Amino acid sequence: MKLVNKHIVVAVSGGIAAYKSAEFVRALQRQGAQVRIAMTDSATQFVTPLTFQALSGHPVHLQDTGSLDEAGMDHIALARWSDAIIVAPATANIIAKLSHGIADNFVTSLCLAHQGKLAVAPAMNQAMWNNPVTQKNVAQLQTHGVSVFGPDTGIQACGETGEGRMLEPEQLVDQCITLFANTLFENKHVVITAGPTIEPIDPVRFISNRSSGKMGYALADAAIEAGANVTVISGPTHLSRNDRVKYIDVETAEQMYLATVEFCSQADVFIAAAAVADYTPANYAHQKIKKNNAELSISLTRTTDIVKEIKHTYPSLFCVGFAAETEQVIEHAKQKLIKKSLDMVIANQVGLANQGFDSDFNAVEIITQQDMKSLSRARKTQLARMIIKEIAQQLNQQNHQSNVSYL
Repeated sequence: MKLVNKHIVVAVSGGIAAYKSAEFVRALQRQGAQVRIAMTDSATQFVTPLTFQALSGHPVHLQDTGSLDEAGMDHIALARWSDAIIVAPATANIIAKLSHGIADNFVTSLCLAHQGKLAVAPAMNQAMWNNPVTQKNVAQLQTHGVSVFGPDTGIQACGETGEGRMLEPEQLVDQCITLFANTLFENKHVVITAGPTIEPIDPVRFISNRSSGKMGYALADAAIEAGANVTVISGPTHLSRNDRVKYIDVETAEQMYLATVEFCSQADVFIAAAAVADYTPANYAHQKIKKNNAELSISLTRTTDIVKEIKHTYPSLFCVGFAAETEQVIEHAKQKLIKKSLDMVIANQVGLANQGFDSDFNAVEIITQQDMKSLSRARKTQLARMIIKEIAQQLNQQNHQSNVSYL
């Protein structure tokens, strides 16, 4: 499933090809995508919203109702939720509106507010498609980074034959997959740790933390998109998994360390995104500890600092650490970068509402020995792509410097 964990909005406009969009939704879901639907009023004359609600499992967005956003700005909330918006079918009318920044309905407002990937799947009469005005509008969209899927050539609803048919659903899915593909990490092996570790006290109790693993899993998906071979060493999570990623399940910090040492031996990049327990109980009770005393003291010992040990064991490996801090975020992250001889540290402040632990959103600082870059609050899937891009750029710089030194 090549679209696993991707959030895709199918925006349906008023063309006869709207019936194909129903199968398009199903085809996206078969590839693992999470799909939401937005429709123009005219689109509802061709296919009812109830059809798309039944297919997607979610209410169809026709206007701002406050179902997603308390302020009644659902188009903003849905734009932030989505990794990509595909307008299918895209009529000549909606292409003209999008090319000129007109936002006079939910769909056009949604597209204008979206900062991710946007694509249109044209569907119209061949004369309308070949009209110079339409061609100018399409070209204008492309200059703004909008992808154009199709159109196809064939018999049209009006009985004419020519270019203007919307691509078939499976063809559209193939095009969607290409939206996320790149070659930044082609032929690279990336090892990522993700999620929490759990340190057992007795058979029913353990020490852990609030990490959900979402950032590590998002980085794995982004690395796959970039052409990498990816291994994720994962603590316990409840997240959906990418079938193109190799997952190694562990529980304790020691298990995570041993697995990481093994798989990093052939890696090009190591990203330590897991929230590894810093301490583990010194003594494991083989039977459940009873509540016999008013107080209970548990002796703890330090666990292995995985990212520090990996960098020491494999000094040429590009190592990325994470710093989740409650205060002095930049200062603590820079100290970690230096003390552990890392190539990069991703720092973020925890304890804030609706970002960081257990959230789909975060804001981070990317810190290297030479530079620092701020990434403002965004979905972790979007942040992951930006982080992967930064890592690729740093790798290229290091390789270039090495080649220059060798020469």
